[in-house]
Amino acid sequence: MIALIRGRLVEKQATRLIVDVHGVGYDVQVPLSTFYGLPDPGVEVTLRVHTHVREDALALFGFATVLEQQLFERLIAIGGIGPRLALAVLSGIEPAELVRAVQDGDIGRLTLIPGIGKKTAERIGLELKDRLSQLAVALAAAPGAPVEGATLRADVISALLNLGYHRPLAEKAVDAALKSADAQSFERALKQALRELAR
Repeated sequence: MIALIRGRLVEKQATRLIVDVHGVGYDVQVPLSTFYGLPDPGVEVTLRVHTHVREDALALFGFATVLEQQLFERLIAIGGIGPRLALAVLSGIEPAELVRAVQDGDIGRLTLIPGIGKKTAERIGLELKDRLSQLAVALAAAPGAPVEGATLRADVISALLNLGYHRPLAEKAVDAALKSADAQSFERALKQALRELAR
């Protein structure tokens, strides 16, 4: 199974990318939440990957963050929701907002996602709520808990992307924030990065 792809972005469309890894072009389907954070073609990208195998096809689904991938995998575990519908969900609502809507039981917000009717929204709300408790993602990082440098950087960048910042700006702000001696936990690093973005 392919779990991660790192290579040069050759082509990008709203839900599909071609990534060149040592001369091999991988066709990767992505949600809009990932697409908006991507650089221009020609730049190297790293994507977390869910490999979906069927009798007649092998498809790669790529994600910029752990949260996006875990939500996708929990969505396709719900009866009647396949990979394409799961991508549509992640394209129609920001990951952090999806988590909040499910936790708050906000079915009305879920029905605003294109292609999601009331019955499907109710099923997502009910079944995803049970699975959310298992998510080990940056949103649930304990305040003050020390995190390894690379993981901390990735988690804070992920949080900023979920807040709507573009990846280049987020990366620059996080790198500046992590130079501070105070930014040794997720909460402190995020606060410092937000200060950097406000300058």
